[in-house]
Amino acid sequence: MIPQDRHVPERLLLARHGQTVWNVEHRLHGQLDSPLTDEGVAQSHAIADLLADRGVLTVCSSPLGRAMQTATIIAERVGAQLIEVPELAELDHGELAGMTWEEIEAAYPTAREERAANRYGWAFPGGESYAQARARARKALSTCGWASEGAPLLVSHEMIGRMLRAELRGLDASNALGLRHPHGVVFEIDGGSERML
Repeated sequence: MIPQDRHVPERLLLARHGQTVWNVEHRLHGQLDSPLTDEGVAQSHAIADLLADRGVLTVCSSPLGRAMQTATIIAERVGAQLIEVPELAELDHGELAGMTWEEIEAAYPTAREERAANRYGWAFPGGESYAQARARARKALSTCGWASEGAPLLVSHEMIGRMLRAELRGLDASNALGLRHPHGVVFEIDGGSERML
C-alpha cells in the first residue's frame, strides 16, 4: 500500500485517454502520439458527461497529446482545474514506439519472447520497464494528491494506469499486469477498493 507519509488521495478517479488512430492500427504509442479518432473524442465527451455531477474539481493529466485532449474535454465540461503531471505519461516504448507487433517481430525477432519471460522487469529497447514505471506512478499519485482539491480525476494510459492501480490497491506485479482499462471507462478507487463507474 501507499506509505502514509506521502500525500495520496484516499479517493480518486482514473480514466484512460480516448481511442486514437494508432489504437485502431494496433501500433504501440509509448511516449509518441497519435490523434484521437472521432470515437475517441466521443468517448471523452461521454466521460465528461458521466462525471459532470460528481464534484471533480481537479483533473491531473499525462502531458501526451491524446491524454491532454481527453482531459481538456473533461475539465471544460465539469469546470475543473487541469494540471499536467509528467509522471502520468505512458511507459516509454523506446525504439518500438510507433510500430505494430508484426513490424517489431521483423526488426526485433527475440523481443516478444524476452518480454514474455519477464514482463514486469523487461525494458523496451531504449525505453523502460513496468518496474521502472511503477516508481513514476508513485510520484504521480503524490503530485496529484498535493495539487488536488477533493477527489481528483487522473487521465493517463493503459500501461502506466496498471501501475497507478497497483500502487493504490497494493497489488503485486502479477496481479497488476492482469489489469485492463478499456477506452471510455472510469474507475473509482477508494481506500484500496476499486469499482467501475
